[in-house]
Amino acid sequence: MQLRYNFRLYPGVGQRIALARAFGCARVVFNDALRVREEARTAGLPFVTSAKLSKNLTASKKTQERDWLGEVSSVVLQQSLRDLDTAYRNFFDSLQGKRPRMGAPRLKSKRDNRQSIRFTANAAWRITPSGKLRLPKIGDLKVKWSRALPSTPSTVTVIKDSAGRYFASFVVETDASQVLPETTPQTGIDLGLGHFAVLSDGRKIDSPRFLRRAEKRLKKAQRELSRKQKGSSNRGKARVKVARAHARVADARREFHHQLSTKLIRENQAIAVEDLCVKGLARTRLAKSVHDAGWSAFVSMLEYKAAKFGRSFHRIGRFEPTSQVCSQCGVKDSPKPLHIRVWECGACGAVLDRDINAAVNVAKAAGLAVSACGAQVRRAPVPAQRSETGTHPKQPTQLV
Repeated sequence: MQLRYNFRLYPGVGQRIALARAFGCARVVFNDALRVREEARTAGLPFVTSAKLSKNLTASKKTQERDWLGEVSSVVLQQSLRDLDTAYRNFFDSLQGKRPRMGAPRLKSKRDNRQSIRFTANAAWRITPSGKLRLPKIGDLKVKWSRALPSTPSTVTVIKDSAGRYFASFVVETDASQVLPETTPQTGIDLGLGHFAVLSDGRKIDSPRFLRRAEKRLKKAQRELSRKQKGSSNRGKARVKVARAHARVADARREFHHQLSTKLIRENQAIAVEDLCVKGLARTRLAKSVHDAGWSAFVSMLEYKAAKFGRSFHRIGRFEPTSQVCSQCGVKDSPKPLHIRVWECGACGAVLDRDINAAVNVAKAAGLAVSACGAQVRRAPVPAQRSETGTHPKQPTQLV
């Protein structure tokens, strides 16, 4: 499988200028190609092919208006055309129902939060013996290597985020050497807001709530930004300050997701989760808490890490009544509001924790052999039968 490894870049002043030039040229090529296809569609002409767009790019580099496109690597410009083809392909697939609905490709702006360029193998980029990333017409960039690459990367993407940070994203091929040895435990996971995750064995992982904890600092930075005059350099500095504050929150959340997902994958042979409708929950009054939890990113990490390390991953339907079915006897109870966290089964008399019971039902719905002992809080007193009520007669005393 293919994986991405991201590393922080620290370019110099001249290298930042060269990267800004490359970002701008890639953006202009993308917008020019998109404009050509839109004009052909408006005029009722056939769809302009990628080969035609590539010829137009070669011809435009020889003109006086676009001669500055030759100052950057030609691979960057060609990959920008490939990005446009991918955007159109995804748009057409969404119209046919092959993927979630998405809009048509749009023009890029220099004020976008994310700027990126991509270098393939034929761009003659390489990693120097001193550990620097050498890019054509940019130079040797200092890289903060946090770990070694498992194999030789095929492509590298240079990214600049809204906080002004630079990253290098490598695409590498991995084999089956990273498959973990088989283990016995299997678990189901119930995701929530009070607790981020509740496991079927009874463990509860608290929700860090990174955004809630950083709200005071974010509000202060946002107020300082709103007081700056539009178009001034101080407003640009304040904007970067706000972006960095949000980036710290996103980085902390991502690190929490990575650590927890890796731990669960290493401890369990099979994992089952519920397919939650995050978009629907994000339209409710719990929107901020739902986005702060980041369930979709966490489930995606579980899925690709399970494939990477040879584990089983199961996703059950969102309409499965996991919170209404007793995990002890399987009898379905009536729907319960969210404030009810512990409920008693009317059939078997078991007192169940709502979250742990749901996690056990998630595992059972996925066909996992898990123990339901953790779902029961305590055994409720079962009323005696009518024939057994009353005081038992005293037994006659026997003389010895």
